[in-house]
Amino acid sequence: MKAIWKGEIIADSENTVVVEGNHYFPPESVDKKHLKPSPTTSECAWKGIAHYYSVVVGGEENRDAAWYYPDPKEAAAQIENHIAFWRGVDVRKGDEAAEPRTAQDQ
Repeated sequence: MKAIWKGEIIADSENTVVVEGNHYFPPESVDKKHLKPSPTTSECAWKGIAHYYSVVVGGEENRDAAWYYPDPKEAAAQIENHIAFWRGVDVRKGDEAAEPRTAQDQ
């Protein structure tokens, strides 16, 4: 799976974890130079508190387009620190285009 925004590969892994239709990328598979920490958080009843990153490519910023759970609840332990994308970031398998994430399932 790849996460792409503005033609730049943000993440690339064959070991994503799928939860509620979202691919969570292992932290080591994400190019951190494209992530800018955000103060935004949200809460999911069964996963816990999500923290966000803005995705930055070529000086353009996609605010809060990535999220992760640094301390998830037990039911979501498999996605600890894994990063998911939405807000126009294209998550695709190989050369097959996927629909850009426009809503977050939390």
